[in-house]
Amino acid sequence: MPEEIIRSLTVDGLRYGYRLLPRDPAAGGTRTTEPVLVIGGALQGMFGWPQMDDHLGPVADVVTADLPGMGSADPLPPGPSAPVLRAAVTGIIDDLGASRINLFGFSYGAAIAFGCARHDPRRVARLVLGGVPTHIGDDQRAYWLRATQALEQGDAEGFASQAADGLMCLDPERHVHRRELARRYVRRSFLHALAHSEHAAASLRRALGDRPDFSGGLSGVPALVFAGEHDTVTPPELQREFAGTIEGSRFLTLPESDHWVVLERSDEVADLVTRFFTDQPLGPDPVTRLPHQTQGTRAEQPSRSAPGAHRVPGPQLSRGAEVTPEESTPASPPPPGSPTPRTAPARGRAG
Repeated sequence: MPEEIIRSLTVDGLRYGYRLLPRDPAAGGTRTTEPVLVIGGALQGMFGWPQMDDHLGPVADVVTADLPGMGSADPLPPGPSAPVLRAAVTGIIDDLGASRINLFGFSYGAAIAFGCARHDPRRVARLVLGGVPTHIGDDQRAYWLRATQALEQGDAEGFASQAADGLMCLDPERHVHRRELARRYVRRSFLHALAHSEHAAASLRRALGDRPDFSGGLSGVPALVFAGEHDTVTPPELQREFAGTIEGSRFLTLPESDHWVVLERSDEVADLVTRFFTDQPLGPDPVTRLPHQTQGTRAEQPSRSAPGAHRVPGPQLSRGAEVTPEESTPASPPPPGSPTPRTAPARGRAG
């Protein structure tokens, strides 16, 4: 396998960087695709997606990043962060020498990826968004306020426990694959980030305070939106509503998973992303394309009391639901929502 390359960049005076794992030419096969940039959540760093390396490495250059405010990059300054983060992503695309890339954004990273695609769709070949935090209710706002108060009082253990629980479905009536394993991992990840990053706490507060815009729709970019069927951060039906604002997009749920579907169904997610970015069928069942949003109309929403309405039994991808055009509303601030990176020695450092 080719050695990874670490590149250092700056945007608006802020230091950040990215990791490039070049496609392995020994992988064989003829189906290849544009470079894939993976953007995770508020504390996500460039070493947090080994499953993407395994699945995407044979077909594309794989790029992960420490964007400003994440990982080892400089913290974001006061003020709106979206323009800075978009410019940072554009800087990576330019440094790669690519005219277009495939873009995958998860949770908080979905807001960044969606904003980049809307701002300059010519640079995005395909777009995948997962665990999209489009709607945050008052009860979740209050919960996260209590969690951040624990952090401000120096109770890192209490914050990590509350943060992990707040991002997971703990309802014993809903089966979540590897729930306890994911729960322990998430909690340890928060503690690790708080202990090893001097601005981790500030990044978390920033993620809670930002108000990314998920309204307005998108056209001209092939897009896929996916959710865990028991996501309690933003229910799948609301993520499906958001997907309906993207012209010609596809939506599906993954069974027996919640917001942390990238941990609980890591191989399935990586395989799904790889298939979409290489224009392959997405699974054993057809995934319905969603129509373009019609402003001013809203279809009746499915009942939240039936979270498994689109579920396919067993560890298979769920079938996309047939929907009518729906109107999305502006988002509230999302909680941090992506695995904290594994530490790993960098190889082939450059730049």
